[in-house]
Amino acid sequence: MNALSLAWKALRHKPLGTALNLLLMAIGIAMMTFILAVSTQLEEGALRDAEGIDLVVGAKGSPLQLILSSVYHVDIPTGNVPYPILQALATHPLVKTAIPLALGDNFHGFRIVGTNASYAGHYDAHLAQGKLFERPMQAVFGALAARETHATIGAKFAGSHGLTAGGELHDHAPYTVVGILQPTGSVLDRLILTPVDSVWRVHETDPDEAQKPAAERELTAVLVEYASPLAAVSMPRWVNSQPRLQAAQPAFEAARLFDLLGIGMDVLRAIAGGVLLVAALSMFVALYGALEERKTDMAILRTLGASPAKLLRLLLAQGLLLSLAGALAGWLLGHLGVGVLAASLGSAQQLHLHTWRIVDGEAWLPLIAVVVGLLAAALPAARAYRTDIAATLARSH
Repeated sequence: MNALSLAWKALRHKPLGTALNLLLMAIGIAMMTFILAVSTQLEEGALRDAEGIDLVVGAKGSPLQLILSSVYHVDIPTGNVPYPILQALATHPLVKTAIPLALGDNFHGFRIVGTNASYAGHYDAHLAQGKLFERPMQAVFGALAARETHATIGAKFAGSHGLTAGGELHDHAPYTVVGILQPTGSVLDRLILTPVDSVWRVHETDPDEAQKPAAERELTAVLVEYASPLAAVSMPRWVNSQPRLQAAQPAFEAARLFDLLGIGMDVLRAIAGGVLLVAALSMFVALYGALEERKTDMAILRTLGASPAKLLRLLLAQGLLLSLAGALAGWLLGHLGVGVLAASLGSAQQLHLHTWRIVDGEAWLPLIAVVVGLLAAALPAARAYRTDIAATLARSH
């Protein structure tokens, strides 16, 4: 009978202790798996959504709120800005592109974004069905928004006031679905795009308002891509000097946000490390106690021809089995936790996480678990290796 089968039988002999050690190991690995999967996916998603956006121009207020509302679409806007700022930015020699955003409504929780065709092009989006909007009150659905709302080409729908589900229905101005985008893995997947004029039309129920010139209308924000590195120095200063405007830089605000989140992640990693340490100590106590209880059995095994090396392998195999089983259970628990978080974020039409995606750092977790298990088994295994047959049998009589 080999060391692994003997180790398995020994572990089954102490089901309660084995279950406790497995639980502690699984909790530690689960926490590390969850932290790695969530932090990596959130950071990659944030970088992808903000790629190519050098500056966001919006109403004065919190720069972070402006970035969250206009780039990631997970917060409320800071206010509105005059429409003429779009022309001023679009014709500025240091600006490559200026993409307008007009927010205010949603459809089943998915934001309706007034913009132009450049917004879809910015994320390299391609059509799965239909075409891009060509005139007001036409709408193009992102892949996730289309799937969750069962949108079909030619269908009509009415937006609800506000950026979350449950607001007043604008049934006086229905939209027509003209296109559905392929998945991009970006924020675009959970948005509904329409011309800026559509957003104005929906909210202008008074005939006098509908006749207002463009110069008197408003936008929520403008996404800017620089034409030259020099713009990074002068553009934010120029924007911030305007009475109603502020400039927010996604790269800076995202870094600040992840610095804040990183503190919490570091605390969770420390807790996970502490749980793994407790698991190692518990495993050590269990294996050491089992060795003390089975000293006579070990001595008899030696008299039957078992070598010291075989006893060493037996204890190490127990630690290995416990650690690998705990690592597997922890990995499954960790990803199930990601799935629960993904479901809660998905129901709020916010961020999208992949439950079973394996990120780079996870490759080290089985190795960490094995090292923890082998270290916990090392001292009991060394004692078993040095077992004195005669003295042990003499003490047992």
